[in-house]
Order: sequence, then C-alpha cells, then structure tokens
Amino acid sequence: MKEKENITASVSNIFKLDGRVPVSKAIPFGVQHVLAMFVANIAPILIVANVAGLSEDQKAMLVQNAMFIAGIGTLVQLYPLWKLGARLPIVMGISFTFVTILSYVSATYGYAAAMGAVLVGGLIEGTLGLFAKYWRRIISPIVAACVVTSIGFSLLIVGATSFGGGSGSETFGSAQNLILGSVTLVCCLLFNIFAKSYWKQLSVLFGLVVGYILAIFMGAVDFSDMNSVGVIALPQFMPFVPEFNLGAIIAVTLIFLVSATETIGDTSAMTVTGLGRDVTDREISGSLACDGYMSSISSLFGCMPITSFSQNVGLIAMTRVVNRFTIMTGACVMILAGLVPVVGKLFATLPEAVLGGCTIMMFGTIVVSGIQMITRCGFNQRNTIIVALSLSVGIGFTEVPEIFTIFPQMVQQVFANNCVAIVFVVAIILNLVLPKDMEVKAPAAEKSEENPEAVAE
Repeated sequence: MKEKENITASVSNIFKLDGRVPVSKAIPFGVQHVLAMFVANIAPILIVANVAGLSEDQKAMLVQNAMFIAGIGTLVQLYPLWKLGARLPIVMGISFTFVTILSYVSATYGYAAAMGAVLVGGLIEGTLGLFAKYWRRIISPIVAACVVTSIGFSLLIVGATSFGGGSGSETFGSAQNLILGSVTLVCCLLFNIFAKSYWKQLSVLFGLVVGYILAIFMGAVDFSDMNSVGVIALPQFMPFVPEFNLGAIIAVTLIFLVSATETIGDTSAMTVTGLGRDVTDREISGSLACDGYMSSISSLFGCMPITSFSQNVGLIAMTRVVNRFTIMTGACVMILAGLVPVVGKLFATLPEAVLGGCTIMMFGTIVVSGIQMITRCGFNQRNTIIVALSLSVGIGFTEVPEIFTIFPQMVQQVFANNCVAIVFVVAIILNLVLPKDMEVKAPAAEKSEENPEAVAE
C-alpha cells in the first residue's frame, strides 16, 4: 500500500486534475494561487466598508471572515457537496462585480440591507444554477462581453475615489494621498513589466507592500488598535442582522445574474486552457450553485458575494497547474489566515490611497478584458448594435440619473445608479429580439476596365 501511495504522490500530478502531490511540493503552488487573488479578495470589502462608514474593528473582522469564507468556498468547488461545486480547480473570492451596487445600497439603506440583499440574491443564483442547462445559452458570449466591459467602466470611478483618499475623506486629493497612490501604481506597473512568468501575478501584492511601507513612514497608518489583537479567533457569525429592502434585493439580484455570466465564462475558460476540453453542463451547474449558495452563507458572516476568480484562471493558463489537491492546500492557507485576527487588522489599517493605487490598474484591466471578449465575438452588424446600444444606454443614462424621474421609485433604485444592470438588461433583450442573421451584404462587384479583378459574390 505504501509503495502504491508513493507512486501516486508525484509532483508531475500538479498538471493533472486528480492525483496526490507531495505536500511539500503542493503547498508552494497552492499558496501561489492564494497570493494571486489575496489583495483582490479583500479590496472589495474595504471599499464597500469605507462607503458604509464601518469602524476599523468592523473592517478587520470582515477581512478575517472574507478569507475564511473564500477558503471554504474554494474547497466546495474542488470537492463538491451534493450538486454544489464544479470539481474543478476554481479559487473563490469576494467579487469586484458587486462593489458599485453594494456601495450604493450600503450608503442608501445601510450595510445590513446590503447583507439581506446578498442573502436573497445568492439563494436565487444558486437555485438557477441547479437548472443552468435550461437557460445558460440565453446569455450569449456577446452579452457576457458587454457586461464585463460595463463592470470595468463602473469600477473606474471607484478606483479613482480610492486613489484620492476615499469618499468623504477630509484629506481627499491631498499631496500625501496622491503620492501614496502614484507610488503604489508605479510599483505595480514596474513589477508587472519586469517580473517573469507567474510572478507577474503578484504585481498588485508587490505594489501594496511598497505603498504600505511608504504610508508607515509618512505617518498615514494607525497601529493603535493592534495591541488588542488576539492570536486566534473564530470568524464572527451574523455580525450584521440582515434587513430586507425590496429595491435593494432586486438591484443586487440583477448583479447576481451578471456575475453568473462571468462564472460561466471563467469555468469555460478553466476547462479549455487547463484541461484541453469543453466545459460540461454539470460543471457549469455546480459552479453556479456554489457561487450562489456560498454567497448567501457569506452574507451571514457580513461579507459580500464570493465568486470564481479570473486571476486564477489566468494563472492556470500560464502554469497549467490544475491539480485539485494542490489548490486545496491554498484553500487551507486561506482558512487559517481567516482564523488569525492580526491579518485582518493589518489590512484594515491600509490607507485608501494605497488601495486605490493597487486597484485602479486592476479595474482598467477588466475594461480591456471586456474589449478582448467583444473582439473574439466579432464585429458583425448584430454584435456591433448590441455592444453600442447596451453600453451607450447603460453608461450614458446613469450619468444623468434624472432621466429616470418619471419611473416608479423601485425602478429608480435599481437602475438610476447601476450601469451594469442596465447594460445586462439591454444586451439580453437585443440578443433575444435581433435576427440571428442580419448582415447586409454588399452589392455584387461587377467586372470593369477600372476594376478587372472584381468578383461577384
């Protein structure tokens, strides 16, 4: 038996979905996946918490909970429970997709209402995920591309606000904030340019560390609360009792549907680039169900929705490391980090300008990813109409929210400040109603002395 286990436990198995890898070899690769998403996992929490006006202790607690939940969600994706999970090397984390809408909901109705909306929206997405094979083709690649592009655009103002020091900051736009944001951004950029191979994935972490150290020397970090930090602490359950506001629930549920399109894309890309095959309906269904139901559980710990992380899909495309056991070691590291309060406390002291310097390039990358998706779909007449109209209506109308004045209050709450929801709805409608073949063929060219090479189509 021992001989068989020794044969099975091979480092070469890191390139296989199943099979044991020696723990000493598996941990570095697993931790690499954690580092690739570590900052992106906690940044949304800090951004929304700042908008909601939460205290430093509350932010630290949420960061701790976020790491714990992300680790549990990753384990479920790797080793499914019933129909929850794709049995694929998917790494879960707090989603940037919800930053804009949850910032609005938190500022308007309070953080507890945001958690209530996440709880309900997650249950809806999870249930829809169980029946994904019946509806997922409605969300065509061009619809997903429009949605991803609009998410990137909607986050640009969030990144810029953080760069300046954070919404409502008394020192917004100060020289200190601009220096911190700029140095952090430049460090991210230089590391991304000069680092080799998968190390490029750590550019955001590198920029954050440099910016954080600079902030300490500039006196922008307050460590006064660190003395009361314990060594080990369990994640706090229901730190915010969910409140249920219909307008908030509808708005957040729409974004859950948007997030579902991203999850479908990530899961599909995972199997194509990592496993060399197309994704199955079972894998799509399990991935979506895990996204939804785990997001509902996340809300019970005061956290935003969790979803599959595109950063890790890109990392798998580069390294081809797809072994579930290996990725599991990374998930365990996240869970352990979630049990150590000092980690959450440290990130809670992170100046907003440093966070902005890290994320502004990340948000721009989302825009570029959306444009690349549109390019892959092709610029035929049908796709051009869907992209042009959905983005112009979604982004344009939310820049002048007064245009929704004649509509009921609920409609205003859902759409007036939510360009992603508008883009999603318009793109879906256009995708359903526009003819599949609507290309206008050019008149057949006629041969002539002026154009002897012309050939009629």
